[in-house]
Amino acid sequence: MDKIIIYAVSDSMGETSEQVSKAVIKQFDITDFEIKTIPYVNDRETIDNLISKASTENSFIVFTLVVEELRNYLIEKSLENNIGAVDVMTPLIMPLMKQLDMTPKQEPGLLRKLDDKYFKRVEAIEFAVKYDDGKDTRGILLADVVLLGVSRTSKTPLSMYLANKNLKVANIPLVPEVSPPEELNFISSKKIIGLTLNSENLNKIRKERLKTMGLKDTANYANLERILQELDYAEKIMKKLNCKVIDTTNKAVEETANIILDYIENINK
Repeated sequence: MDKIIIYAVSDSMGETSEQVSKAVIKQFDITDFEIKTIPYVNDRETIDNLISKASTENSFIVFTLVVEELRNYLIEKSLENNIGAVDVMTPLIMPLMKQLDMTPKQEPGLLRKLDDKYFKRVEAIEFAVKYDDGKDTRGILLADVVLLGVSRTSKTPLSMYLANKNLKVANIPLVPEVSPPEELNFISSKKIIGLTLNSENLNKIRKERLKTMGLKDTANYANLERILQELDYAEKIMKKLNCKVIDTTNKAVEETANIILDYIENINK
């Protein structure tokens, strides 16, 4: 069999039709194939050029065209030239039109549209990375939320999760030998969230952490007496700051994040 060329055609970047093509071709025992992406198709001339080339090859077209006129034109030309073509989006759009009783926008590239919300999310993620684990305490004054807690209370995962909700988050580790940053005294206690954890659970988590690092789980880091000391210290700091405290024991990151989001929403009403 001649080499098969699959054209992934789109009025946007073409990622959807390309990924679908890759997924489907893997279902066949074929090694001699090539997927060519044809992005930003917005006129008949581009389709005519594609059909002209595809008609001379062992080819197939997978497309995502949301503009009805161009979609119908590509289907028509493919049939005329005996070229196999599959519309990826319409089989989903049509039932949704009926279910929602709405007409689609027929606007290309909506999935990749770079709006303000997108840029804010990127900025928040960069902020979370920059001010993670107390790297730079100046972030406390700039943050929407400041997370406090001893090691392994999910501060970093929570920071990243909340960043994806467009919140700028700084997180600060609490260690008995180190005084908390002075900047905490210059922000509203409503911006501060204290994270705590059951001592037994924290003991298990830290032991597993040491094992993954190739260290003995008898290190002071996972010592129960040390953990109780840290938790007691953290509790005193949180009481002094008069901040909200969340027990993360047996809570998924998403669950704790939702508690924080609800809290922020309520205090901002």
